[in-house]
Amino acid sequence: MSTTVRTAVLTLPAAPLGPENPLPPLSAPQDVHGPGAGLPDDLPPDMARQVRHGRLRSLLPVRRRDDYGRKRVPTDVTAIVVENDRLRATVLPEFGGRVHSLLHKPTGRSLLYTNPVLQPAGYALNGAWFSGGIEWNTGATGHGPLATAPLHAARLPAPDGGEMLRLWEWERLRDLPFQVDLWLPDGSDFLYAGVRVRNPHDRPVPVYWWSNAAVPEDARTRILAPADAAWSYGRERTLRRVPVPAHDGADHTYLLAGERSGDHFYDLPDGERRWVAALDGDGHGLVQTSTDLLRGRKLYAWGTAPADRRRQEWLTEPGTGGYAEVQAGLTRTQLEHVPLEAGGEFAWLEAYGPLTADPGRIHGPDWAAARAEAAGRLQAVLPRAAVDAAYAAWRPYADHAPKETLATGSGWGALEAERSGRELPGTPFPASALGDQQRPWQELLHTGVLTEDGRDPGPSLVSPHWRELLEAAEPGPYASYHLGVAQWHAGDRSQAVRSWECALRDGLDWPALRCLAAADRAAGHHERAADRYAAAARAARTGGATPAALTALTREAACALLAAGRADDAARIVEGVPAPARAHGRFRLLNARILLARGDAAGARAVFDEGFDVDDLQEGERTLADVWYAVAERLVAGPGPVTAEVRARARERHPLPARYDHLA
Repeated sequence: MSTTVRTAVLTLPAAPLGPENPLPPLSAPQDVHGPGAGLPDDLPPDMARQVRHGRLRSLLPVRRRDDYGRKRVPTDVTAIVVENDRLRATVLPEFGGRVHSLLHKPTGRSLLYTNPVLQPAGYALNGAWFSGGIEWNTGATGHGPLATAPLHAARLPAPDGGEMLRLWEWERLRDLPFQVDLWLPDGSDFLYAGVRVRNPHDRPVPVYWWSNAAVPEDARTRILAPADAAWSYGRERTLRRVPVPAHDGADHTYLLAGERSGDHFYDLPDGERRWVAALDGDGHGLVQTSTDLLRGRKLYAWGTAPADRRRQEWLTEPGTGGYAEVQAGLTRTQLEHVPLEAGGEFAWLEAYGPLTADPGRIHGPDWAAARAEAAGRLQAVLPRAAVDAAYAAWRPYADHAPKETLATGSGWGALEAERSGRELPGTPFPASALGDQQRPWQELLHTGVLTEDGRDPGPSLVSPHWRELLEAAEPGPYASYHLGVAQWHAGDRSQAVRSWECALRDGLDWPALRCLAAADRAAGHHERAADRYAAAARAARTGGATPAALTALTREAACALLAAGRADDAARIVEGVPAPARAHGRFRLLNARILLARGDAAGARAVFDEGFDVDDLQEGERTLADVWYAVAERLVAGPGPVTAEVRARARERHPLPARYDHLA
């Protein structure tokens, strides 16, 4: 069978993504992946530099995705199938180019964990993310902002004369284009992925890349990599060097050996072949290998703690088997970013396929023998030289123009191509991809005027090029508003406030008020922030803001009013949201906070007892647990003070129910 690339349709139970949050994310992103407890003394100097390099100040210009739900309905999803007589890879171009499944046809084995549902959860940098398959993470530390976004996709010739699938997009956190080329050589058991990230700018840019493969979780599944040590990173947010395979009384190369979830970044010696494998009790499973530029390898295991098991269940259907992640990246750990010089590129080749090894050696007590067995079997089925040769054969094809479009991504790359006048061989961003979100910026580019006619302002652009155009633009409320966002992103907060004040004076009421309120809150002016948030919410209700804007703004406003000690005002603001929105879990939690702040701890507890799910609870977010225990402490303390003894009794008498014990 010749290798083919064809389109298909999958019907999956899927929860709707909902619209983007139209409020620009002005606060710093929650850093659940950073070195919160500092860096160890034994960290190599280059690692230390890369950990400190390129961390995000904000998510701008990306918008949050937090309006999804948990009610799943059968949904038709566009798929692209890359297939030969040995493998079938099914790709979802509308969801970040995720390789949804990888089937080894001779054995009928699924090499990846394939989630039977599409259930967004708050794990991506900008919110919505889902588990399973192979995802391509770029931008900054964490699951990338394109996890649930469409990518451009096209069919074109592969290096061996067959067909190849190209996926590409303009990643907006770093303003960089990237591509992933997928093909199956004739008769091959391995899916090849040629990856390239380019820097078309005249300045260095920090780059992050980790390819993430989900594999089925089993007590007998062992993760193997050519390493005797790893950098361990867990909930305590400390990075420490540990021996492989065992430390702290457990062999952490087995997926269910540890109690709590955590990362192991394998410290692969220089010159060693780069690979990682997940093999079950019978010695069967997936192996991933690459050319040497992709130096890092990682295991993420969920552990056995009840909260972590609940986190897995949150991402799929009850009764579905669990999974772990084996990953490969540009750096030794995911806490690092590497600079890409102006005009430069990073390019490499990855290969994913089946591996079978002697289970006696794989699961024996001799770690060196176990990894040598896996390395030898890999060398037999896919020699290291063959991967290097495939990379060399692919490199000229990386610049080939796509022949047949199969899916269309965003218009942001087309806008950047129009602004810069640069052509990027192999990854065209055609003008036909431009849409309503890009049109005001096209107008600014060509006329010096920025106008909008929607009910809510569109997305802001914050790079130095666009900020300069905004500074030179004809004065107007939208130009001032977007200039303020760009100035805020650049760290010029006083100028941002002046720009938003100009926008407000020129008639752009609730968007400017909301930005000014966020600036006040960031500066610690909680009372003034509360006043401005309340005014913004009233103006949004009467001024025809979209439901998405009104809902997001109300949530922010209510939280600001609670921070200022104005629970009654927060309650009135929330009452202005339509009843269906108030029934959502985030508003149920907000209602419990308001009741507690008003002195009605029993009423707040009743909200929890009725039961609700906070659909968009973010990874690492403590709000739900914190409110539960604050309610419990007040119930135990009564009218008295909340002492350390009260806190201890509250946790003993009112443990957090399993339903709410996740994501924390």
